[in-house]
Amino acid sequence: MRLYTILRRETPELAVSFEEGALYPLAENGFAFAEMQQLIEAYDADLRKRLDALRGHGAAVSADSVKLCAPIIRPRQDVICLGINYFEHAVEAASFSEEAFGGERPCTIYFSKRCGYAPGTGETVPSYPGLVGSLDYEAELGVVLGRAVRAVPRERALDAVFGYTVINDISARDLQTRHKQWYLGKSLDGFTPMGPCIVTADEIPDPQCLAISSRVNGELRQSSNTSLQIQTVAGAISELSQGMTLLPGTIIATGTPSGVGMGFQPPRFLKPGDEVICEVERIGALRSIIGR
Repeated sequence: MRLYTILRRETPELAVSFEEGALYPLAENGFAFAEMQQLIEAYDADLRKRLDALRGHGAAVSADSVKLCAPIIRPRQDVICLGINYFEHAVEAASFSEEAFGGERPCTIYFSKRCGYAPGTGETVPSYPGLVGSLDYEAELGVVLGRAVRAVPRERALDAVFGYTVINDISARDLQTRHKQWYLGKSLDGFTPMGPCIVTADEIPDPQCLAISSRVNGELRQSSNTSLQIQTVAGAISELSQGMTLLPGTIIATGTPSGVGMGFQPPRFLKPGDEVICEVERIGALRSIIGR
């Protein structure tokens, strides 16, 4: 099942899809959820069954007739991110700045990313001329939790997952390295494109076997697989939950593979007008345009 936030009129609304091209707007089919967070909190076997009943029977619209927003437009909390979670990305990051990214990492790196508004697929990402001089892209598998967890063991951690999405962890490398921590350089407005949908967890029983890639202006830049992650999805959920309660709707960005702009010699940062497409197998493609 694929869950979308769409825009047809003035107010975003939710929709579900089971086959390519057909979207079932929930409001038109008897569901009263105003935003994705409400659906996530209400999701259970009965709701799943009622949503499934729309397949081939509910009132539907074409995906081409609507704008696809980020599935969670305004997250209620900062996005939790994993840093340097692919070995080859660790190498390229250290080559760009040993001071900022080098050194031994015996434990997982976690940081947060403020997201007041998540752009959807096809939307523009601000380039901040005069403030940002080294704008970068990072294709990532996004994890959305469906229930509250605390001290969950690794073997049961995936039970807490509602679904998966695609995130482009846009980064201002100059701000990221200048401030000796990553929050500011990752958190400017518009720096968390997300979408095109959330694929429910039952459709992806193993998140550690998904192809992940990015293209800039059609050129393949990143091409890897989540099987190469250093910390797994289950491991991250379990580790984070040992000391904090993770709430429904929590978004976890699980790190990016090698091939980002700072990894090239010389670096190949984004420019106004560039098109970035991040894609994760079984979820879809997230398209972003860099603003002028």
